[in-house]
Amino acid sequence: MRQRRQIGKVFRLGLLLVISLAILIAILVFSFAPSFVAKRFNPISPLVLQPLSSSSQALHESLTIVDLHADSLLWGRDLSKLESYGHVDVPRLIQGNVALQIFTVVTKVPTPLLLEGNNDRSDNITKLAILQRWPIPSWFSLKERALYQARRLQSLEREASGKFRIIKTKQDLNNYLAQRQQNRAITAGLLGLEGAHALEGQIENVNQLYEEGFRLIGLSHFFDTEVSGSAHGVDKGGLSPFGREVLKRMEALGLIIDLAHASAQTMNEVLQITSRPVLVSHTGVQGTCNNARNLSDRQLQQIAQSGGVIGIGFWETAVCGEDASAIARAIRYVADKVGIDYVAIGSDFDGAVRVPFDVANLGQLTQALQKEGFSEKEIAKIMSLNVIHLLQKLLPA
Repeated sequence: MRQRRQIGKVFRLGLLLVISLAILIAILVFSFAPSFVAKRFNPISPLVLQPLSSSSQALHESLTIVDLHADSLLWGRDLSKLESYGHVDVPRLIQGNVALQIFTVVTKVPTPLLLEGNNDRSDNITKLAILQRWPIPSWFSLKERALYQARRLQSLEREASGKFRIIKTKQDLNNYLAQRQQNRAITAGLLGLEGAHALEGQIENVNQLYEEGFRLIGLSHFFDTEVSGSAHGVDKGGLSPFGREVLKRMEALGLIIDLAHASAQTMNEVLQITSRPVLVSHTGVQGTCNNARNLSDRQLQQIAQSGGVIGIGFWETAVCGEDASAIARAIRYVADKVGIDYVAIGSDFDGAVRVPFDVANLGQLTQALQKEGFSEKEIAKIMSLNVIHLLQKLLPA
């Protein structure tokens, strides 16, 4: 009897030890794994940055910079604080003289991730949501993931001590730009959605996302959906009947159409239907980097003819290089093909890509554009004015 009690006691102690160890491991995983993942997936090229000339520094400081694409809300960093990893936070936006950053929300990414032939059966963001302790509803709902990231941006606005604000209307934009003329130590964000699969097939969700502050929706991401075909999908089809309904609702609300990742058929059909300019927030061009991720000359012409802009990305698949000069070459190609008024920057910062520099060192690109032969007026258009003029046309009043 005594022996049985001793065995029971040892068993209970062993069980308690196992449970305690499991809890400790869980605490360590959930405490340290998110930062490890963010560091691993968002590296910066080890290439040594070039010292900025005095003329490049002065020009960069005079600009009102707008970047069309960053996925920073996906990761578990406090964006109000300066970090030594990742690509974007409020202090580094201010250091880099960025006036407006478009923060795009990612809700589903297949694994493995291919340039072509992805299906929608797998998803890496579910694992990331659990690892980063997102609210439980977001583990099972793409719309909830979008809403959670939107609310993260809203929290950032509240917690940034007046240094960050969210732009939702033309009036917001114009008031902010006027204020920033007097105070460069502030920055702003605009909320976008990367992939309309987060609508979960419900047209009323377009309105809900609009009410939460979204002002831009990319129809496609890495796989074909019930809305439209993706350049990286299996079928690469066009707009579905639901996709056409989504497009109509977006136009009624004043939501901006982003054709990044869209299949050629989707792009053609959208441009036949819409009367509003469209943009491609982050891309490369096949003329300098020939792969399925990047735009053909014909697609460049289509976007320009709509009155839209093309945001050139900073990662190797977009520009076939790992330095600022590769980005500048792609920008030069667009400017020469369709005109200086239709090209912008769309970094894809924090988009699980390696980039040449973080946002604090964006002056590297200003200098590379000078070396590429662009004038100061042309650089101002590339780095901001083309996008600002488009937003002043497209944002709701």
